[in-house]
Amino acid sequence: MKNIRNFCIIAHIDHGKSTLADRLLEFTSTVSERDAQEQVLDDMDIERERGITIKSHAIQMDYEVDGEKYVLNLIDTPGHVDFSYEVSRSIAACEGALLIVDSTQGIQAQTISNLYQAIEHDLHIIPVMNKMDLPNAMPDEVEDQIIDLIGGKREDIIRASGKTGQGVEDILQAIVDKVPAPVGDPKQALQCLIFDSVFNSFRGIIAYFKVVNGEIHKGDLVKFMATGKEYNADEIGVLRLDMEPRKVLSTGDVGYIISGIKTSKEVKVGDTITHVKGACENRIEGFEEVKPMVFAGVYPIESDDYEDLRASMEKLQLNDASLTFEPESSAALGFGFRCGFLGMLHMEIIQERLDREFDMNVITTVPNVPYIVHTKKGERMEVHNPSGFRSQQLWTA
Repeated sequence: MKNIRNFCIIAHIDHGKSTLADRLLEFTSTVSERDAQEQVLDDMDIERERGITIKSHAIQMDYEVDGEKYVLNLIDTPGHVDFSYEVSRSIAACEGALLIVDSTQGIQAQTISNLYQAIEHDLHIIPVMNKMDLPNAMPDEVEDQIIDLIGGKREDIIRASGKTGQGVEDILQAIVDKVPAPVGDPKQALQCLIFDSVFNSFRGIIAYFKVVNGEIHKGDLVKFMATGKEYNADEIGVLRLDMEPRKVLSTGDVGYIISGIKTSKEVKVGDTITHVKGACENRIEGFEEVKPMVFAGVYPIESDDYEDLRASMEKLQLNDASLTFEPESSAALGFGFRCGFLGMLHMEIIQERLDREFDMNVITTVPNVPYIVHTKKGERMEVHNPSGFRSQQLWTA
């Protein structure tokens, strides 16, 4: 356990963290030359087309220092504010974070937002100045900004370039030296934190988790504490470029579990996995619920596709826990769902993913925000649509 390092990358959008992640994977020989491509962790078509990271991606690397082998678990996170919930989930599974700052732009808003989340979780921050190969880089000014923000010394800030590979070895060395090993007790009752999940049409739902305490073996009978459901751990393993099965995962490890779950409601991000026999007493705390900012109605073009749309939304919610939805009906559009998104880009991406991944043609209504209405009678209402204002005399705010 003392040789495990769990860390994430946090940065503003387009500060080069996916390119830098590519260099880390190449330097540690995690990705072969045949599999190498730009933004190797961005595996969705939309991510490649738009040049942005939408999903967090976990991958394990092996790194050797002075004859001692280290296991580095990297979680690459999105930079756009609309996918900040992905970042919060990644931070909960890590002990350290690479703070990537573009040396040509300096510190941006999302950098600060994600940094505060990491500091709240007591993550060790390693500052990295990226894009040092560009002629318009401003290393001294950006170093001043980083020191003003997080303190520390100038020599602690690593100068790097995702394009040329400059500073990659320094980053890996800093991760080994400065990021603390996971804390936990392998002999205690099993406690695993689910930080992500995906749906596989052949194998059911695959949950990604970090072992906080105890050990999990292949074939163990486990329980998901939020739902109380029990399953056999048919397959467990680690996340490399592909999933690699293992017989046991111990405290500090990051991996996946396949247990034949078919219903999306049975897996909740932030849930705790434990053994049925000798279960842990408490769930892992500190996981925040998502708070949608923008709401819109999503309706199937063909009314017969309503149930298919529901199934598609449930599968998509597994992969993107920041999506919330509830049934809604409209006089003009029929039956559909009222969905909550973290922003306009998030809404656009969800609509595109419904089309590409589930072949669902949908109509999205004009996005809006809910209003809390206090009536003169002292009632409190939540209104999503102007038709909810029954009479203008009834409301005061």
